[in-house]
Amino acid sequence: MPHLFEPLRIRSVALSHRILVSPMCQYSCRDGMAQDWHLVHLGSRAVGRAAAVLAEATAVTADGRISPADLGLWNDRQIEPLHRIFSFIEQQGAVPGIQLAHAGRKASTSEPWKGGKPLSPQSGGWTPIFAPSAIAFAEGYQVPHALGEAEIATIVEAFAAAARRAEVAGAKLVELHAAHGYLLQSFLSPLSNQRTDRYGGTFANRIRLMCEVVMAVRKVWPEKYPLFLRLSCTDWTAGGWTIDDSVALAQVLAGLGVDLIDCSSGGNVAGARIPLAPGYQVPFAERIRREAGILTGAVGLITEPQQADAIIRNGQADVVFLARQFLRDPYWPLIAARALGHDISWPSQYERAKLK
Repeated sequence: MPHLFEPLRIRSVALSHRILVSPMCQYSCRDGMAQDWHLVHLGSRAVGRAAAVLAEATAVTADGRISPADLGLWNDRQIEPLHRIFSFIEQQGAVPGIQLAHAGRKASTSEPWKGGKPLSPQSGGWTPIFAPSAIAFAEGYQVPHALGEAEIATIVEAFAAAARRAEVAGAKLVELHAAHGYLLQSFLSPLSNQRTDRYGGTFANRIRLMCEVVMAVRKVWPEKYPLFLRLSCTDWTAGGWTIDDSVALAQVLAGLGVDLIDCSSGGNVAGARIPLAPGYQVPFAERIRREAGILTGAVGLITEPQQADAIIRNGQADVVFLARQFLRDPYWPLIAARALGHDISWPSQYERAKLK
């Protein structure tokens, strides 16, 4: 079986090992444009020898941002700051990637350190926000506008246009965000999608938007580059999206050109009881990998080298995505390699500090 530091090739992209930086919102942009903060934040994880570094959830439309300070790729001006960052990441031997997203009914909120609450237009937010059905995420949130079919087509094209810009910026990996209650996932779940047209009701109808986005992106995203998809594998709520649904969707997506399912969960139902524990989402990655025949990534409370290595060695996932642990230690792969008895190259500038 492979191990944590065994290389992995996906299409033409070579990962030097199996540790990837999960997309993490920084809420530090102006007009959707990356800043020096992003260069340092993402660049330092590449210096720390992550195999791939994925930029945070990046809005494909201005009204698809979670907050006014989100990263965006809805216009060409946003390309150059990302190009600088992706070039640096690649110089460090890591694969530069980006997650494309639309916040849906969870759009127009303040930054977490400002409360993460819904913002009115008078407070810097915007209206309308969009969803499959006119159902607010939670009390105090805007009631979203239920998208018409012409509006849905516009959003599909926005994802494709953002993927084109990502390529120009130098990304070698794109991930679509279909998790955590944002737009694409809200169409999947019967709890948030109560439509009666061809985008609602049956499983086939509820996954239609997801499939259309994948096909549109795959048409413009180079065949040689991987396409990942982050999925909330369950709503953790009766009557909602389930792991059985996720397996069935993954089987469909594998045939449409998705290379890896990044297996997360929750976020679509306010107050859902999620059994947080180390590796609590790993079984989702294991089952989808086994039953859908597609590569998977495990994410969520993965903090220890031995834990991450066991996930790969036991065939539960093909890669691990780390988020908060990378915030605590941007050089985690270097420390993990030493703990597991592997020798990976340190930056020349840091060689004098290498632990023997």
